[in-house]
Amino acid sequence: MPRIDWLWSYDRRFLRGDLVAGITLAAYLLPSAIADASLAGLPAEAGLYACLLGGMAYWAFCSSRHTVVSATSAISLLVGVSIGELAGGDARRFADLAMGAALIVAALAILAWAVKAGAIVNFVSETVLVGFKCGIAGVLASTQIPKLLGFPGGEGGFFPRAAHIVEHIGETHAVSIALGLIALAALLLGKRLLPGRPVALFVVAGGIVATSVFDLEALGVRVLGTVPQGLPPFGLPSLSLADLDGLFPIAMACFLLAAVETSAIGRMFALKHGYRFDPNRELLAIGSANLLSGLGHGFPISGGLSQSLVNESAGAKTPISGLISALIILAVTVLFSGALSDLPQPVLAAIVLAAVTGLVNVEALSRLWRFSRAEFSIAVVAFFGVLAQGILRGVVIGAALSLLMLLRRASTPSTAELGRVGSSDLFATLGDGPNHARASGVFAFRVNGSLLYFNVDYVRDRFFELLATRTDSVTTAVVFLRAVPLLDLAGADLLIELRHALRARGIELRLAGANGAVRTALVRAGLEEAFVRAYPSVADALRA
Repeated sequence: MPRIDWLWSYDRRFLRGDLVAGITLAAYLLPSAIADASLAGLPAEAGLYACLLGGMAYWAFCSSRHTVVSATSAISLLVGVSIGELAGGDARRFADLAMGAALIVAALAILAWAVKAGAIVNFVSETVLVGFKCGIAGVLASTQIPKLLGFPGGEGGFFPRAAHIVEHIGETHAVSIALGLIALAALLLGKRLLPGRPVALFVVAGGIVATSVFDLEALGVRVLGTVPQGLPPFGLPSLSLADLDGLFPIAMACFLLAAVETSAIGRMFALKHGYRFDPNRELLAIGSANLLSGLGHGFPISGGLSQSLVNESAGAKTPISGLISALIILAVTVLFSGALSDLPQPVLAAIVLAAVTGLVNVEALSRLWRFSRAEFSIAVVAFFGVLAQGILRGVVIGAALSLLMLLRRASTPSTAELGRVGSSDLFATLGDGPNHARASGVFAFRVNGSLLYFNVDYVRDRFFELLATRTDSVTTAVVFLRAVPLLDLAGADLLIELRHALRARGIELRLAGANGAVRTALVRAGLEEAFVRAYPSVADALRA
């Protein structure tokens, strides 16, 4: 079990910053938690329970000093859309299924920590996440715009919901949209002019006061309704094995989102502030937070970017700020939650829509476009995957795209013909310098990457393509293996095949720069020790 190592050397000078950040964070999380519970299709208290219980656990195990784990828009919407189909309209069953999903996420995260699988988060690329977040923003907007306009929302995915909005636009409730637009404008201006300040809390307070002063319910504005007061009840959800089986793919998607997003946020802050980030330890923190959330009538939670940015910008120095925030939310839940019942639904929708703007990263999209049209296309596919297939399938599409990108790169490793640098013994990529020239009668070939069963055909083709460009009489070929960390049997067989094919052409094959593991593998594959012995460089292989 990891130690809370930073706590033993806690500097009391950090307390003021952590205290201010914790208060600011709680002010931000209170309305955000209620909004995310609404997205998840759960009562407001579920969002409060998830945030306070997750905050109670996460700080004790995390390695990031600034990341905040709470209810997030992406996972909340995933829970609402996916579990809603399993619940069949039964609110009690819905709550049990949401608890069960959080407990499965906890089990997956703790298991991943136990087997030291922190590196799995690197298999979902940032390119896919950029498009995925934009897709989530579209889906989120389609669920909240009807609340802002004052009429019931549609069912299904993004496109049916968008069509429903267009069909019912004439039913817009004037007071609701006016209230919602005022709240949205205040939130967006606050985000720009007062970053890191609890603007959402003042908007919530203003909405509650407006309900009382202007009797908004009598004017047709929908409000949040009763929010139970008191400590969250603890216990296991009432679920069958069949329920758990149906929940597993949903929980897996939540776990994947939580692990990737939390790790990305943690890496960002660790790099900025110069401390070590441990992705494996973060899995334990995520698992612990979801365990408490699931036992306390919450739902799956993860690290949230906007929440974490609020925490950092407010002056947080250590994870203590998250604990302080959780304690404040606990006090509100136990003593003052009744005051939230008059919160207007259009204001709640405005809070979610304001948060949605942070999911659309125009700068990241522009950077992808400039860097690579192929990478930009992958982000676009992830975007439309979420819109067309929903968030659950969108997660699968995103993970599949990331793996396909990885396999594509691994299956086409960089290869090059090497030329002698001037009159020296150095060999470098041909064409990289004006004085790089082919050595007479010598074909030097380099592979940059592992030689594995799925890329040997590509490497073989590249070898003979480059060899075919030679117009002189080649008598010696050297394969430079310095950049080959490992090879499997197919990789060894490729070198054996090259040796025989070249010998038939009257060309002698030599190897250079192979590391110990590669040399051992080649000997085990049947090549003689004298052939695979390491020549440190191409020049050494030629002199031999």
